[in-house]
Amino acid sequence: MKNLIKPKHLLLAGACLAAVSVPAAAARYQSERHDFEAQLVTDQLTRPWGMAFLPGGGMLITEKAGRLRLLDAEGLRTAPVAGLPEVSKLGQGGLLGLALDPGFEDNRRVYLAYAAGDILEGHGTEVIRGELQGPALVNVETIFVARPKRLGNFRHFGARLAFDSDGALFIALGDRGKRTPAQDLTSHVGSLIRVNPDGSPPPDNPFVATPGARPEIYTYGNRNMQGLALQPGTGLLWSHEHGPQGGDELNVMRPGVNYGWPVITYGVNYDTGTNIGVGEGSEKSGMAQPVHVWIPSIGPSGMAFYTGERFPHWRGNLFVGSLAFGQLARLELQGEAVAHEERLFNYEFGRIRDVKQGPDGFLYFLTDEEDGKLYRLIP
Repeated sequence: MKNLIKPKHLLLAGACLAAVSVPAAAARYQSERHDFEAQLVTDQLTRPWGMAFLPGGGMLITEKAGRLRLLDAEGLRTAPVAGLPEVSKLGQGGLLGLALDPGFEDNRRVYLAYAAGDILEGHGTEVIRGELQGPALVNVETIFVARPKRLGNFRHFGARLAFDSDGALFIALGDRGKRTPAQDLTSHVGSLIRVNPDGSPPPDNPFVATPGARPEIYTYGNRNMQGLALQPGTGLLWSHEHGPQGGDELNVMRPGVNYGWPVITYGVNYDTGTNIGVGEGSEKSGMAQPVHVWIPSIGPSGMAFYTGERFPHWRGNLFVGSLAFGQLARLELQGEAVAHEERLFNYEFGRIRDVKQGPDGFLYFLTDEEDGKLYRLIP
């Protein structure tokens, strides 16, 4: 097993931020490749979870409590977006991932993933799409419901969204804390979903012709995926998932592949530190090995490939947020292997929930706090 990383290489620095609306001197951070500053864009957020940049300026940002916020192009004001469905705000559930339709400039469609359900049916991940017209979503429709829903558990909803170059929508799901259904093709949970923009399964999905299988399933054996990123130039979809008390995984997602959970894992049971009950160690024939593993867990969140001009020595690097350590992990890749990892920050800003490259070439990240903030890194 390659790239078993323990958090030894931490970049430590002071924290003095420059705000967009009130210019101030900002402390520099020194990384291995670039010196940079962390600039505050807005502090008008509460437990933000995901973000998307709008053509022509501005952003959409989801907040876990069920609010979608529209941030203006100057980063000075946020406005709530009306028209959202009822969101279950329980445990790890809430309003989570979002993505813009590849044809957004023409159709104005926004896709949102969230936890939904009730005490009778249980709860699970659902995805809607609607058209953004001013500060409201209109013509809202549900395009996907993860089945079965689960009673009495509010963990592992997954919920990152990403479109591929063919216009198919990927939906990252978690195992809902149940473990074994991640190996069951009759269940959506613990899998990566691939659907058309209207929610129908593409005919080339790997299990469309498998009797009893959910036709939307693209991969299975996944524990709790909270990061998705399409690699520019290769078209490969990368994902990461939370491991149990260690064993966070970075994977390249390929159709029909079994990623092993909970049969194989590099993590262990919480509290006891014992092997996972149905486990067979960390390897088994027919089950994929991760590209990269974090032990102890970093609590990976959003992730993004950097392709901009502002930081030329970061080009091609993969950035992954860390909830557990409040860091950004910068990964240098060689093909489908991680050649080097550097950790930026050490909880100066709190839990980092999402990271994206902006259209201006800067790198943006959200903090998962009650007084959540949006920052951008500038040279």
